Amino acid sequence: MQVNTLKEPRKAERRNVISILETVDVSSGERNILAEFDFLIEAPNWTCDGNHLVYNSLGRLYKFHLTTRESTAIESGYAIQCNNDHVLSPDNSHVAVSHHTHEDGLSRIYTFPLQGGDPTLITPMAPSYLHGWSPDGSTLAYCAERNGEYDIYTIPVNGGIESQLTHTPGLNDGPEYSPDNRHIWFNSVRTGLMQVWRMKADGSEQTQMTFDESNNWFPHVSPDGEWVAYITYRKGDVDPGDHPANKNVEIRVMSSSGGGYRTIVELFGGQGTLNVNSWSPDSRQLAFVSYRIKPS
Repeated sequence: MQVNTLKEPRKAERRNVISILETVDVSSGERNILAEFDFLIEAPNWTCDGNHLVYNSLGRLYKFHLTTRESTAIESGYAIQCNNDHVLSPDNSHVAVSHHTHEDGLSRIYTFPLQGGDPTLITPMAPSYLHGWSPDGSTLAYCAERNGEYDIYTIPVNGGIESQLTHTPGLNDGPEYSPDNRHIWFNSVRTGLMQVWRMKADGSEQTQMTFDESNNWFPHVSPDGEWVAYITYRKGDVDPGDHPANKNVEIRVMSSSGGGYRTIVELFGGQGTLNVNSWSPDSRQLAFVSYRIKPS
């Protein structure tokens, strides 16, 4: 089945949900609720000092302090239609976002200081959906629609000429670098279902890494390079090219060298749960968001 439209609703949106910010111990599967929000939050990044989670809500980015359990808005200038495709720079000095511009509503990639500041446009072409920042700090990786197809591209972190890495029909999405800078992990529908793939950072040697009868999205490599976490939808529950909200999903972990997987969390969520790399710096925990529908 070929899919050449991006169906996920990545614009800032309002859903009638309670958001539960959680962590899970990857070894034991023990879950820990950090906070509940009476509105939509999505996609926590863990800062490299281990002290904060960065999440998005209604177009803005927020920093959640793990000790005080308080949230603080991050100043982002005019970039206030950010979706859940935000990534921290390796040194955590900056954050890159996908912001839907006022002029045409399309997603473009911007960067600004993590402590707050004015955004800098990186990708004039749109739509472009950010997913990865190379460990050496030099390059951003993203999914983009060009000429009716969604493929994976890279671009210098200060802007410039983009490079296309995938050339297969259907959706190729979620590119994220391995900590050693050698590989980019991504997900693709090229075999019919959404599966996890890996390629060298230059786009060569594209290799399928998951083979089960599910739809697997957004692989995230642990800081120690040993493990890959991803989110799974049941076959038949969604179209292969879609990762909607409000579904029963799983968070799975597999070895970065391939092989079998372990399900560490079963939850009600999907869109917003695990869109970005949310590994703790010590590779022992994952942060994620689950949801409850508000009573009518």
